[in-house]
Amino acid sequence: MSLRTRIMDDLKAAMKAGQSDRVAQIRAISAKIKDLEVAARAGKGEVSEDDILLALRSMIKSRTESAEMYHKGNRPELAAKEEAEIETIRSYLPAELSEDAVKAAIEEAVQQTGAAGMKDMGRVMGVLKGRFGAALDAGKASGLVKARLS
Repeated sequence: MSLRTRIMDDLKAAMKAGQSDRVAQIRAISAKIKDLEVAARAGKGEVSEDDILLALRSMIKSRTESAEMYHKGNRPELAAKEEAEIETIRSYLPAELSEDAVKAAIEEAVQQTGAAGMKDMGRVMGVLKGRFGAALDAGKASGLVKARLS
């Protein structure tokens, strides 16, 4: 089942169950996908599953930042709302790779590219993105690559 189909099925189920919060969260995801499709139509391109996964990761990042600001601003109810949205969005992402698996992949990429320092970070990240695609959390991976190459 495609990711789009799963999202639409979950939206219908949440509507039937009367889960208004979940409906709003899934509608936000659906709206983001529609935005991607409109942008792709302008460029005569298609929206791939990887494009959708990258957009979902972007949504998580922005909501994480918002939740942190709400916590700092002593607004726990708004922070809880953002965190609930994060959990809903995460449910559509593939399982994250363990840190050990990412480190092993980084070692392989370093060996493969012959990376010796920070100037080679882009090549290592390119190999990792090519191997794992949108399943790779680039933010976490880049931190591990920096630590390895430093």
